[in-house]
Amino acid sequence: MAKPLPAKPDLIAAIATAPGRGGVGVVRVSGADVAPLASAVLGRVPEARHATFARFIDGCGGVIDEGIALYFAAPHSFTGEHVLELQGHGGPAVLDLILQRCVELGARLAGPGEFTRRAYLNGKLDLAQAEAVADLIDAASGEAARSAMRSLSGAFSARIAELVEALTRLRMLVEATLDFPEEEIDFLQQADAFGRLDRIDASLAAVRAQAKQGALLREGLTVVLIGQPNVGKSSLLNQLAGFEAAIVTEIAGTTRDTVREAIQIRGVPLHIIDTAGLRDTDDPVEQLGIARTWDAVEKADVALLLVDAAHGLGEREAAILARLPAVARLTIHNKIDVSAEAPRAAGDEIWLSAKTGAGVELLRGKLLEAAGWQSAGEGAFMARARHLDALARGAAHLAAARQAATQLELFAEELRLAQAALSDITGEFSADDLLGEIFSKFCIGK
Repeated sequence: MAKPLPAKPDLIAAIATAPGRGGVGVVRVSGADVAPLASAVLGRVPEARHATFARFIDGCGGVIDEGIALYFAAPHSFTGEHVLELQGHGGPAVLDLILQRCVELGARLAGPGEFTRRAYLNGKLDLAQAEAVADLIDAASGEAARSAMRSLSGAFSARIAELVEALTRLRMLVEATLDFPEEEIDFLQQADAFGRLDRIDASLAAVRAQAKQGALLREGLTVVLIGQPNVGKSSLLNQLAGFEAAIVTEIAGTTRDTVREAIQIRGVPLHIIDTAGLRDTDDPVEQLGIARTWDAVEKADVALLLVDAAHGLGEREAAILARLPAVARLTIHNKIDVSAEAPRAAGDEIWLSAKTGAGVELLRGKLLEAAGWQSAGEGAFMARARHLDALARGAAHLAAARQAATQLELFAEELRLAQAALSDITGEFSADDLLGEIFSKFCIGK
């Protein structure tokens, strides 16, 4: 049996394709000493950036599999290191044997997201682009995939870089005034400080709007259905889902626990939650269901209050509305098939039939509108909660800078803090614990 190569802690390997059987499977290796491993597995080092047909050899000289080998010499690779990809047949047993052979030859098993983390550390991607890799893999719709691709291609990072550059130029003017007061530069007027600040503020607002759209594509909306028993919540869930996700009967109180279903509207994921009917009851099981209903409402993006179109909003519905937290809400007048009304929408009220589907398309559009969806996603960046937080902090510091404009030291400090907040997005300054948290959520092999 061939002697294993000396262990190299910086040589990592992983199966890069999804678990299960498939026509093709890929084992990826990255590190400083890929060439000796390639020679041992393939009998030679393939020509860089050329697909090479080869047999994959085990330690005894036997053939594990045959397929395509791709070699990328540093720095012209995804990770910025030497990379070898072995593309063989996609059976789990075969891929495990190839991976074991790489480990025998000195590689170690890669952790989640370690290839992408190395790409970030080696300057091949910034942090926003690195996160977009995982978002592209996890995209649940075409719109989400396109949004993630925009971020991966650097569109989001470029907008952030423009804002940071504009802040840098403004800071230079402010600090020049602080350093050379004898020049008596009328900074606020001659340097157009407020005009510059206005333009930065407007640009940041536009980026925040695009990022919020991307966050909707990534996270989706949580929509909770509430109302009295037997107003058609479960029927509406089934209508939106397109199949019988919830049990529907004429018996009030049939739904005693939350029922969740995921759907899409124009590429935006929606998490629809059917809940127990809200009423006074001595049934302890139903009481638990009602408690869970209010818990779901607290976490929702949009609340749909269903009422019977025959009687509309009454005292009980008013009591429910009064208890709702600060969440977008729509009132759904259901059962227009019984009241013989036409489907329509007026403000935040919709008349429809969950039984026949009449007016449900109006609801779909209103749901997106209530959640703040502004377009079909064109120009949206795939954004995460930390991105939105950084953008919000940047905007808050700009507002504070405006308030402190007559105190140039404070003005300069708030501009610096705004710049630092925006730089967090691309990872210009990132703590190791933040990187660990981000990349731990990646799949292994990427």
